[in-house]
Amino acid sequence: MLGYFTEVNSVETVNARMGATINPRVRQVMSSLVGHLHAFVKDVQLTQEEWEYAINFLTRTGQICSDERQEFILLSDTLGVSMLVDAVNNRRPAGATENTVFGPFHVAGGPVRPMGYNVNLDGRGEKCLYRGRVVDLQGEPIAGARIDVWSDSVDGFYDVQQPNIQPKWNNRGTFITGEDGAYHYLGIKPVSYPIPDDGPVGQMLIALGRHPYRPAHMHYLIVAEGYQKLVTHIFAAGDTYLESDTVFGVKKSLILDFKKVEGDSIQWEAAFDFVLVRR
Repeated sequence: MLGYFTEVNSVETVNARMGATINPRVRQVMSSLVGHLHAFVKDVQLTQEEWEYAINFLTRTGQICSDERQEFILLSDTLGVSMLVDAVNNRRPAGATENTVFGPFHVAGGPVRPMGYNVNLDGRGEKCLYRGRVVDLQGEPIAGARIDVWSDSVDGFYDVQQPNIQPKWNNRGTFITGEDGAYHYLGIKPVSYPIPDDGPVGQMLIALGRHPYRPAHMHYLIVAEGYQKLVTHIFAAGDTYLESDTVFGVKKSLILDFKKVEGDSIQWEAAFDFVLVRR
């Protein structure tokens, strides 16, 4: 019996209150969480005013969330937690395409488009041909891979951020590979943009002396039967924010030279092969 709560025995006292028959994983996770939280409070000698500010910060973070905006994901992203969870859960062998952060702007259930479709519905921005293959570690094509793509507009906003300005499904598309594992579609060369910074997370970044920008990228979600799901980006080489991405999502292997194309209808070409790992 530990007795009453004290500063010295705080962790042991709190964890001892857990029931004897609870889920073992819940016990493991919550015991560790309590231990680290209490160690943090003791380490920084958290003041009452700072604790109250933290409660208020989390309250405001929840209040600004909506179906279109997930401020807690932004908080996780900007603290590097999203990327760390992703790294822990997606360790892959050499040669496989690396995962990166999913982000808050994916929209499920988008229409499947034919290969070659132009996902840029508002007609604005520099046209880009995206092409490549989906293959396994041996370089063999993967048929039936579902490729979900999405990017920001030329103004740096996703369609869900501007529902009354951009057409629905603007710069989004879903494609299914054939027997050759190849894909190709038209979009625009993405631009760097700030994450929504008019809320608590933006205030936190200002206090930390950090900018809110992400480097230009195209999102990919690729699923194929028998293979691990791939959530990744391709980043435009030369972008100002590659080494200071506010959500820490850039990996060297995902940086791509967008090639300039001389033509009337297409200005850029982005060729990238995605390598999946069997489950």
